[in-house]
Amino acid sequence: MVKASKLSAEQHRITQQCGTEPPFSGAYLDHHEVGVYCCIVCANKLFNSANKYDSGSGWPSFWQAVEDGKGIRSRTDSSHGMERVEILCGQCDAHLGHVFTDGPKPSGMRYCINSVSMNFLPALSEE
Repeated sequence: MVKASKLSAEQHRITQQCGTEPPFSGAYLDHHEVGVYCCIVCANKLFNSANKYDSGSGWPSFWQAVEDGKGIRSRTDSSHGMERVEILCGQCDAHLGHVFTDGPKPSGMRYCINSVSMNFLPALSEE
C-alpha cells in the first residue's frame, strides 16, 4: 500500500487523474503468479490471479473482479469523444482502468487495468 501523498508521479497521474499507461508496458501484463491484485493506494483486494487472462489489448485483463462487495465500482466515462465504463477502487476511488463487454465466458467481461494502479500479493505456498 502506498499512501496517496506518497504515490510516484506515474501512480498519481493514473490513479488520481484518470491517466493510462502505454499499452504493452505494464509490469503485470505477462505476470502469471498465483495471488491477489490489490489497489496501490489503499490495498483493497481487486482481482484474483485465477481470473486473469491475455486479452491481447496491451493491459492486464481479468474476466471477473473480487466478489466481496467492495472490490471495484464503475461509472460512465465520456472523455476522449467516446463512452466507456471506468473502473474505480471500491474503497478509495482510485482510477484503475475500464471494463468492456467483449471478454471470455463465463462473465463476458474484460477488465483492462493499469499495472501501475495495482500491487500483487502472492498466495502463501503450502509446504
